[in-house]
Amino acid sequence: MYTISMLDERFVLLGVLLNIVGGLDYFIKTVQGKVKPNRVTWFLWAIVPFIAYISEISQGVGMQSLLTFMVGFNPLIIFIASFMNKNSAWKISLLDIVCALLCLIGLFFWMVTKVGNFAIIFSILADAFAGIPTIIKSYRYPDSEDYKIFMLGMLSAIITLLTVKQWNLANYGFPVYIFSINLLLVMLIRFKMGIFFKSYLK
Repeated sequence: MYTISMLDERFVLLGVLLNIVGGLDYFIKTVQGKVKPNRVTWFLWAIVPFIAYISEISQGVGMQSLLTFMVGFNPLIIFIASFMNKNSAWKISLLDIVCALLCLIGLFFWMVTKVGNFAIIFSILADAFAGIPTIIKSYRYPDSEDYKIFMLGMLSAIITLLTVKQWNLANYGFPVYIFSINLLLVMLIRFKMGIFFKSYLK
């Protein structure tokens, strides 16, 4: 199904710029030890989007695929940055390992199916499993994170969605997911919703 996009697809480049700004800011804060990224999450977040990116390209997705590429590139440099300051890495737990295994299972199903849409679906599931440790960390310890990279990622996803002309899973699947998970993380980190709910439930 074809629709008329609200924005010219070149606006995707603005979204890419927002991702670059957010990634650079988080990179610097990681090196400085001001944030403590979960290495399992950020390593897997670097791998999974690149698979989705390849799947999108194979299905003819245009400039909108740049969002998916950047969603993988930023975590890669942040994962590298976590080794530059020994105080900037979050301790790996059993939960992290379990989520990593679930993520790898999602990637395995992508390799088995070899079908574009299935690859995107399993990439989204794998990416979500990879994000669980950081979501829980943000819920419990919001001060260990910084919301700006997620807020800019959310805005980038909105811009990308507004440029979509062909409304199918290949074009909107990953941007919708990126918007959703970034919105959740902004709520947990910026507004400390986890602490609010914990105090409310007492």
